[in-house]
Amino acid sequence: MYKDYAISPELFHWESQNATSPVSPTGKRYLDRAAHDSRILIFTRGTSEDETGLTVPYKCLGQVDYVQHTGEKPIAITWKLHRPMPADVYAAAAAAAQ
Repeated sequence: MYKDYAISPELFHWESQNATSPVSPTGKRYLDRAAHDSRILIFTRGTSEDETGLTVPYKCLGQVDYVQHTGEKPIAITWKLHRPMPADVYAAAAAAAQ
């Protein structure tokens, strides 16, 4: 649904909701989180269900810092993770870019 993927173990490409622009309240909160006293956390999962139909939980990749953004509606944001993502999570998240 969204074009979210790992660029490297430390960088993550993430897209906002389709209605979010850089000048919207939500967009401003993402792009200037320090001024809004916001902390951004990234959660990810490769699929919503496992092979038996059970819901797959999200994995918390932790807190991120803003690096750059492009576009609007949606905004494509590059985030830098405070800690590199685990190798298995990176492999799955990087595959999403293919």
